[in-house]
Amino acid sequence: MKHFKYYNKKEVLSLVKIRRFETKLGERLQVLNNIDELERSIQESSAKFVLFGIPEDIGVKANGGIGGADSAWLPFLQSFLNIQSNDFFDGGDILLLGHFDFSEVEKLIESNAHDYDERLDAYRHSVIMIDDEVEQLIHVITQNKKLPIVIGGGHNNAYPCIKGAAKGWYKAGVIELPQINAINLDAHADYRPTEGRHSGNAFRYADDDGYLEKYCVIGLHENYIPQNVWMDMVNNPFVDCITYEDIFIHEKRNFIQAVAHASSFTDDTLCGIELDMDCIEYALSSAATPVGITPQNARQYITFTAADSKPAYLHICEGATVLSDGRSDESTGKLLSYLVSDFIKAIEY
Repeated sequence: MKHFKYYNKKEVLSLVKIRRFETKLGERLQVLNNIDELERSIQESSAKFVLFGIPEDIGVKANGGIGGADSAWLPFLQSFLNIQSNDFFDGGDILLLGHFDFSEVEKLIESNAHDYDERLDAYRHSVIMIDDEVEQLIHVITQNKKLPIVIGGGHNNAYPCIKGAAKGWYKAGVIELPQINAINLDAHADYRPTEGRHSGNAFRYADDDGYLEKYCVIGLHENYIPQNVWMDMVNNPFVDCITYEDIFIHEKRNFIQAVAHASSFTDDTLCGIELDMDCIEYALSSAATPVGITPQNARQYITFTAADSKPAYLHICEGATVLSDGRSDESTGKLLSYLVSDFIKAIEY
């Protein structure tokens, strides 16, 4: 994984605001003992969770979206490391690994592609490279029976998360087949055709390649479902969805009932927990929306699925603090830190 940046304790503590009589999360969590022996260090760590970032927007741009998904990782980390370590959340069970850095790849594309189509092709080709590196890391983490927590980046990274986790948990002997399920809280299904890798077709690729068994989307916006995608989903007994309109407009079931349905639908094996920040009302993302769930709903979703499902990994993606069109929101990192802490608390406490 030539594009991965590992952290040491000094680098982590440089982001922590040390305060007398208090202990922050960044003072408690673990880092790798030896970056030259990744698997052995992960294996020997007492941590249950392995946290890393994929701050890239190549997958979003490969889908014709607005760049900026690469901007949320550092603000998240600064917020997360400064959470109080206390009886509610200690932090000692987390191994903070580091983050991927694909910025040079993006610069290369921007400086050499001559037009939009050429750039799009280059982005989609680069997503395949990102897939390979992310899958490899997820595989190593899960085959050593650690739970990955992944902060993106575009939703393209759901595919290597699913593929790597399916292979890793299978190799660890936790599941009988290299297949897992996935629950996705998202305004979009990301089940578009396999026209080339991008942020809009991760689950389709995972399904077609045999690593995704069952898939359930919660909060899908009816206005943004392509008809061909809708037909493919409703005709597939292993895919289910509950639209935003059915929950909040027609009130066929409430939000927690929808989450419980998704958890029940996918309860036969390990399940990837996915959350796309563009489903949260006014949260900054490439596809930000004025109509969506509340941050409280997002926290409830994370807490319920972590406790009620059999998590294979957690992947939160598409959030941004600065978009390439100039929009900004510094609160995204803090919201992400709430969601990650909710997930760990729901499993541990």
